[in-house]
Amino acid sequence: MLTEVVSEVTLPTDDFFLARQPILGRNQRLVAYELLFRSADAPEANVVDHAAATAAVISHASQLGMQRVVGERLAFVNVDDIVLMSDFVRFLPHDKVILEILETVNATPELIARVTELKSFGFKFALDDVVAQSEDVRRLTSLVDIIKIDVQAVQPGALAPLVASFHGLGKKLLAEKVETVDEFDTCMALGFEYFQGYYFARPAILSGKKIAPSELVILNLLQLLRSEADNREIAMSVKRDPLISLNLLRLVNTPAAGARRHIDSLSEALVVLGRDQLQRWLQILLYATPGVQVEFNSPLLQMATTRGKLMELMARRMQNMQGPCAEAGFTVGIMSLMDALFSMSMADILDSVAVAPEVKAALLEREGHLGEMLRIVELVENPKRGAQLGKSLKAIGLSVKEMREIELEAFSWVNEMAQEVA
Repeated sequence: MLTEVVSEVTLPTDDFFLARQPILGRNQRLVAYELLFRSADAPEANVVDHAAATAAVISHASQLGMQRVVGERLAFVNVDDIVLMSDFVRFLPHDKVILEILETVNATPELIARVTELKSFGFKFALDDVVAQSEDVRRLTSLVDIIKIDVQAVQPGALAPLVASFHGLGKKLLAEKVETVDEFDTCMALGFEYFQGYYFARPAILSGKKIAPSELVILNLLQLLRSEADNREIAMSVKRDPLISLNLLRLVNTPAAGARRHIDSLSEALVVLGRDQLQRWLQILLYATPGVQVEFNSPLLQMATTRGKLMELMARRMQNMQGPCAEAGFTVGIMSLMDALFSMSMADILDSVAVAPEVKAALLEREGHLGEMLRIVELVENPKRGAQLGKSLKAIGLSVKEMREIELEAFSWVNEMAQEVA
């Protein structure tokens, strides 16, 4: 057990948190996460990447194993020369982890021999932040499986030649820091296999865009749930769309829904789960591709459900301080990416959906308790702003340690649901 191996290692601070950055394939589906362990008390949220800290943090943050953090997907973990040469690196699960060699590592004969040895144990490697064909890159290329190219750091006009220089070597290329759809399209055309960045969550606002009929059906159902409509009317409305009925029953029968027995009908779901619970599953269904069964390898759906669960759990911790209710927190989290989902402004979306005033204020202005919580969730996704995260958490009465526990619980919940619905 990794925990036993690093039991005597002491972290320099307990104020660290875990950031997961999604890695997508060419089909725009999740294939992996890069795990970043950040200190919340450093000005620039320094990466915790020294040997002792890396061992302890991975052990601590993965209390129930890497499965809890990344589910069925792979985990990219940054390693420097100290970590690579250490004994504890072998206790990472080689079938779940890609060891990402930092750009600061020198390809000495000793390090090359160590990477070769670790490969014989089943480990796979990636080269991080490649911006040119340096001597260290050339020495390590034959040993790695994936080459990560920082598309923001490569000089204009140099990206295509750099990509071409790796073609024919049998290595998969990963474009990192892809922040716009145009950058993604360029990288797709160049033949990149994987993509890392938040381009998929950036709203591309289209003038005159309307909400699709299948999405309107779900929005209308949400309106019925919030109104005084009786259960029979709600159940009949759901049944008018067979695919929504199917997807909804699949979701409410996952362990994540919390039902103690199998639910066979929508009428039963309303009785067993209640309106608040049924509302959250309809909100999740909004992120499903229209006309197909719901699937959880959509990065936008994973990100939205993670936000929703994070905010729900934060609200539960804050209830003793008269914080917002948990269901309102979940609603704000999952709705916060609907502008990216619908390619419409959030203001236009909220003109079509009736929500509570505090929910609207949070989504439009980041105001109130819910707005503060949403800001914190956005900071968690951005590992470069750890110091700001620590201050924001303190302002609402949560510690960094509590937030880390909330993160792990949210990741586990989303992974469990994804596995059951797959």
